[in-house]
Amino acid sequence: MTTATATVPYPSLAAVQSPRRLALHALVAILARDLTVVRKQFIFFTLRTVTQPLLFVFVFAYVFPKIGQGIGGSAQSASAFSTLLVPGIVASSLFFQGIQTVALPLVQEFGYTREIDDRVMAPLPVWGIAMTKMMSGAVQSGIAALMVIPFALLIPEHEVVLDINWVELVTIGVLACVMAGSFGLAVGTRFEPRQVPLIFSILLIPMTMLGAVYFPWQRLDAISWLKWAVLVNPLLYVSEGLRMATTPLNHMPTWAIYLALIGFTTFFMWLSIRGFAKRVLT
Repeated sequence: MTTATATVPYPSLAAVQSPRRLALHALVAILARDLTVVRKQFIFFTLRTVTQPLLFVFVFAYVFPKIGQGIGGSAQSASAFSTLLVPGIVASSLFFQGIQTVALPLVQEFGYTREIDDRVMAPLPVWGIAMTKMMSGAVQSGIAALMVIPFALLIPEHEVVLDINWVELVTIGVLACVMAGSFGLAVGTRFEPRQVPLIFSILLIPMTMLGAVYFPWQRLDAISWLKWAVLVNPLLYVSEGLRMATTPLNHMPTWAIYLALIGFTTFFMWLSIRGFAKRVLT
């Protein structure tokens, strides 16, 4: 006489974990994957990050003073320019690294192979997948800024005068990194994939030249129309914010810097999440 025993299947890990906990694990795993890719391509990441800032600092803050073509014509003026240049160079490196690391890979992910579908299969809502892209870009922006700082401080021929406010530096840095990642996702999702490299190239030079990287915003009083026109440039507030947090130089009002960074970050996050959801679902 035989007795039949019912087999009770063990619940899967996905069934045991709560949806919130599972989503958190998926988010961490996706970020870890992105950082692993950066680690494996660290040489190319480094070259892409430091080459342009290194050349700008080398030419403007080292070569020009050495050949007697220093900015301002005196050691004091040259030192002030070197101090002015450091936060601007760090700001531009941080900002464009965040855009580049998010926007350009989307060309392939949204292309014919639809590699983005691999990410969408994770147990996260679509807006959560978009957030992982922004967070990945923000982390890589922070890494780029840390890599550029030693070059910006050590290469200039004249002394760089620092006056660091750590609270302002941390808050401005975090806001700037998140804004860069969200702006990169907005660019990558609001334009056709084949157009993204062109859009990035078009944005790079105007935003850098008019983003207070090489001059303080307040010095534009002599060109009043330009002083107000450049306020639409988000890089302006990153440059002025880092200048406020790291140097004793004059800068834009503190409230205006924080208000603009928070406003731009919120707007770009909203724009990028909507664009990402529309692109994925179609």
